[in-house]
Amino acid sequence: MNRFISLNSFISKQKSGDWGRDSYDEKYNFKVHCVRGADINAVNEGKYDCLPLRYIESKNKAKLLEEGNIIIEISGGSPSQSTGRVSYVGGVYKNIICSNFCRAYEIQSEYSAKYFYYLIKNIYNSNVFFNFESKTTGIKNLLIESAFNNIKVPEFDLPTQQKIAAVLSALDDKIELNNKINAELEAMAKTLYDYWFVQFEFPYDFAQDRPNAEGKPYKSSGGKMLYNPTLKREIPEGWEVSVFNDWIKQTKTGDWGKEKIEGNYTERVFCVRGADINGLNGKGEVKAPERYILKNNLSKKLEDNDFIIEISGGSPTQSTARIALLTKETLERFDTNVVCSNFCKAVTLKETVYAFNFQQEWQRLYDAGVFFGFEGKTSGIKNFLFDSFMDSYHIVKPPKELAQKYNSFAKELEKKKQLNLKQNQELAQLRDWLLPMLMNGQVKVEDTYSSSEQQTNIAAEAAIAYQN
Repeated sequence: MNRFISLNSFISKQKSGDWGRDSYDEKYNFKVHCVRGADINAVNEGKYDCLPLRYIESKNKAKLLEEGNIIIEISGGSPSQSTGRVSYVGGVYKNIICSNFCRAYEIQSEYSAKYFYYLIKNIYNSNVFFNFESKTTGIKNLLIESAFNNIKVPEFDLPTQQKIAAVLSALDDKIELNNKINAELEAMAKTLYDYWFVQFEFPYDFAQDRPNAEGKPYKSSGGKMLYNPTLKREIPEGWEVSVFNDWIKQTKTGDWGKEKIEGNYTERVFCVRGADINGLNGKGEVKAPERYILKNNLSKKLEDNDFIIEISGGSPTQSTARIALLTKETLERFDTNVVCSNFCKAVTLKETVYAFNFQQEWQRLYDAGVFFGFEGKTSGIKNFLFDSFMDSYHIVKPPKELAQKYNSFAKELEKKKQLNLKQNQELAQLRDWLLPMLMNGQVKVEDTYSSSEQQTNIAAEAAIAYQN
């Protein structure tokens, strides 16, 4: 029978945070990347490049993080989310530290750091940290010393810890691999779009005077370009200039319904908010809440090739107008109908052959910060001036034949991407199902699993098959 120990038993050393300065000077002369609570997921995904760049004093180099360190958020959270988000520092190739709103820990050699990471994750998922929070100046703080002294967990020997961590890591490793594949798929679609529709180097058969897969790059091979005074640049001869509204068949307003069945609110749906758009695109999780709407409002349900556009939200550094394309595979990630919330708007195109052109052109403008110029503000919330933008912003509309060629290419990439995201969703559900049972000793691994990578992956696949 396992004895219980405190979380403090795992700790060898703690490293406090530092925020330093945003620019170099004689005193703050050592460059680092700093992990905030908002960066926890990025660290878990090995994305160190996106961390804020700061400068600290050289004497504080002892705060630098090393592989195997654990970072825990100690200030932040929200009414529905506690502090205590956790990340595991993998192979570090840059100097990184945690911010003052986080704390880092080195784990005792007789314990597995990866196991401790999953242990803290399980405690966080179980909402235990809500019991160890205080609030100052409106910010929630995790009383981490109290939490570490008072939270007791079953003690396992090191081999058992390693086996538990290996099983859970196998699932996370597969999720990470799928994310890397998806990043490559996105890059391929973006690169081809840029080459064909921004640089105008689409393949063209000059003898037959039409786009052709075996043709030469249009612009650099002497294709005729005409100056367009509206766009103030040259575009290929014969191409149209339009506004986004010219592409639109209809829009669908959002719905929020009720939290549970109430009166005529009987139709169960998932309601996609602006916060879920990144998840639909594979940048994080989709946590669209289940709601109940009126049967008459099922006309708002989203269908293949519809777009969701965020019309309220954003931040000083993030504009409104985030967008997601819904494909058949996207909708299969949900087990019932999907609508968008009142803070979003859904768009249906006249011709679905232009779906991926619409997606890529919109995202290109978003990345360039164009939508900051089409925002208003009411009661402190930024609103996307949707109608104004759709009617006034001019874009190039390529010939249908070329759009069809791009659509065929991009559609296959998006299908693969969404299937990977669906698998990630299933893997995450399995991991979160296993996590508390492994940590509490309800499921044992010592008689079934080896710590070798090959056998761990086989075990993970078997568990997935069992779940299905």
